[in-house]
Amino acid sequence: MPQTGVRPHDQRMPPAINIIALTTFAASLSARALDPVLPHVADEFGVSIATAASFSAVFAFTFAIVQPALGAAADLFGKARLMIVCLVLLGLANILGALSTSFPLLFATRILAGIGSGGVFPVALGLTSDLVAPEKRQVAISRTLAGSMTGNLLGASASGVIGDFTGWRGVLAVLGLLAIVASVAVAAGFRGAALKRAPRTNLSTLRHGYRTIFSNPNALCYGAVFVEGCCVLGLFPFLASFLFELGETSLSIAGIVIAGFAVGGLFYTLTVSRFLPLLGVKGMMIAGASLVGVQLAVTALGLGWKVQAISLLFMGWGFYTIHGCLQVFASELSVEARATALSLHSFFFYMGQTVGPIAYGFGIQHVGKSSTLLTAAAVMVALGLACARLLRQTRAADTVSSKPQEKGLT
Repeated sequence: MPQTGVRPHDQRMPPAINIIALTTFAASLSARALDPVLPHVADEFGVSIATAASFSAVFAFTFAIVQPALGAAADLFGKARLMIVCLVLLGLANILGALSTSFPLLFATRILAGIGSGGVFPVALGLTSDLVAPEKRQVAISRTLAGSMTGNLLGASASGVIGDFTGWRGVLAVLGLLAIVASVAVAAGFRGAALKRAPRTNLSTLRHGYRTIFSNPNALCYGAVFVEGCCVLGLFPFLASFLFELGETSLSIAGIVIAGFAVGGLFYTLTVSRFLPLLGVKGMMIAGASLVGVQLAVTALGLGWKVQAISLLFMGWGFYTIHGCLQVFASELSVEARATALSLHSFFFYMGQTVGPIAYGFGIQHVGKSSTLLTAAAVMVALGLACARLLRQTRAADTVSSKPQEKGLT
């Protein structure tokens, strides 16, 4: 990484956190970009909305399955270098998607986009965790998340606006160009030591890291983020169709509603430093999951788009409140193989997002929208209570042996 002059135990936030936030912003622009325009994609290619929603599932599935390999590659060859390459891949995938002439071809480009995005966000969390001590890490990660959530916010809202004027192809073209431009900017920001330094990890260390990770009782956080991804993010491909049922056919409206979730996430980043001392980690997990559960129940009522936008705001606030806690637990499962641990965190999270749209589609078709959403609400409340009871704040087993490596990162 760039020389920052700030060691991991320093209480200040390293300037490099801003560069890391830029990478998550660029990658996240594409994550929810197709959600507001899915009805138009489905119409152009003559497929159902459920079939079009498979874009979200395949993006998430691809993101998930590459995580073990990308996490190991980041630990072996360098986190910054891998992020830059994956940003370029993401940009090219979006541009190719804009040029797609068939549904299968567009489907294939979303697979490539999933791979590209998969090498950015988890590695960004690893870099953040390398720079900041555990007691300050949740606040630091919230700043990294701010870049991601701003990208989600603009990706959803801007894609709706752009889609109204240029169609879904224009959405992918614009986001593809932005990702490539961002890769150039990030390469300049991370030049020097971050791109030249020799790898600090070998295969033996990685094997030891996997043993350390899965022998830690807090590895239960992986199951928790799977449930999160299924219950919360699995809903998103259906939000535009819910609005269509209410007569709101504007893609801009769908984008605004979905963007409410990212706005709520930004509220989390602004308030976490105040609420964490008051509620503690356990209280944050319970409060966050409960808030999500309430908003899922509100969505089941099928209210107007303005109410749904406000509800999505509170849902995002609650989601990131519990999710941020789980990310900190994942970051402390192993220090020597931290990128691997956080990539596994993303693996399970995106596997949840893969299963989520399928589960929601099945539930909506067979038991109805309201019953499906209320079930998801109950699951989220139970998840918050279970996490508060089962997860414990402990240090990784390899903390002591990895201290020299941590110091070398600054």
